[in-house]
Amino acid sequence: MTAAATGPTTSIWGRTEQQDFRSRVRGSLLGGAIGDALGAPVASLTLDAIRTRHGAEGVTGPGARITAATQLTLFTVDGLIRAQVRRDTGAWHPPTDVHRAYLRWGATQRDWGPDERRKDNGWLAAEEWLYSRRDPARPCLLGLADDVMGTLDRPKNPDARDPAALTRSGPFGLLVGWEPQLVLQLAVECAAQTHGDPAAYLSAGAFAVVVHGLARGESLDAAVQRTLGLLDRRPGHQPVTDALQHALGAVRQGMPSPGLVASLGEGHLAQEALAIAVYCALVGEDVRHGLLLAVHHDGPSGATGTLCGTLLGALHGETALPPGWLAELEGRSTVLELADDFAMEMTQGPALHGPAVNAPGWLARYPRA
Repeated sequence: MTAAATGPTTSIWGRTEQQDFRSRVRGSLLGGAIGDALGAPVASLTLDAIRTRHGAEGVTGPGARITAATQLTLFTVDGLIRAQVRRDTGAWHPPTDVHRAYLRWGATQRDWGPDERRKDNGWLAAEEWLYSRRDPARPCLLGLADDVMGTLDRPKNPDARDPAALTRSGPFGLLVGWEPQLVLQLAVECAAQTHGDPAAYLSAGAFAVVVHGLARGESLDAAVQRTLGLLDRRPGHQPVTDALQHALGAVRQGMPSPGLVASLGEGHLAQEALAIAVYCALVGEDVRHGLLLAVHHDGPSGATGTLCGTLLGALHGETALPPGWLAELEGRSTVLELADDFAMEMTQGPALHGPAVNAPGWLARYPRA
């Protein structure tokens, strides 16, 4: 069964539930962006080099800019909203809508600015600040270089194992009305559009399911345990399962330290980055501590920072994020606007579009074409 074979379950949202959900959506997207900006400036440095450049404590706050990891995460959200809006037309295939969103991201990596002739761009692809190449992973550029969508049967870049598909997959977990196995399937299908190695796309699916549990109010440990149960049914799951189990085991091995982070791998492989992020989120005393731990290692600190921030933001909500770091975050207003749109679509979509009502402003923001 594909992720498009059935729609989400339905639920009744009270005011308290809507407020909690919006806080977790905001926290997840903002937290991921903060972690990205925190780790990106030292992503190519070893831990020793980080300390040489920044002092014994290493990095103490985010840099000025987000990277392609946050850009692609935003376009994942855009694609998921479009899928919900297009469902009214009888067209229901979320992987296609997410792929189209990724192609819009691809245009931001090639073009000087928004192409006003494209009527299906919507508001996000009209944001000029996104038209900047921010260290995109090569498999993402190659996988989205044409209009052909990679699938599990014919994935793009079959040998790609880096974390770039993983870092953009948190928003799938915010589909709290979906069953976990469908969240896993959708994230896996969309990861295969650029990353065809099973460990890479299953890491993306696992991450989405963990976020899904947190967005539903579960503890991080419970969300990871649920994810392990779902992974067990998937061919090629062992590297991802082993990585998550190693992360859980490291929690019991003493005080949090860069040495324990290093025991999980450098993070250049998707499953290693996932393990590092889960471990740091589990042992972090607060968001600041967890994020700083997640970026101080020899591997791709931007990726592990993005993943850990996404988890901690979904777990604790937006008010737990360090306000000083938020105040300096590039694109914060765009991230907040998109987060609120996603929360509104998921909780109040029928009041925005449907057989009896169509809000013109909403359909201009998220065209059905």
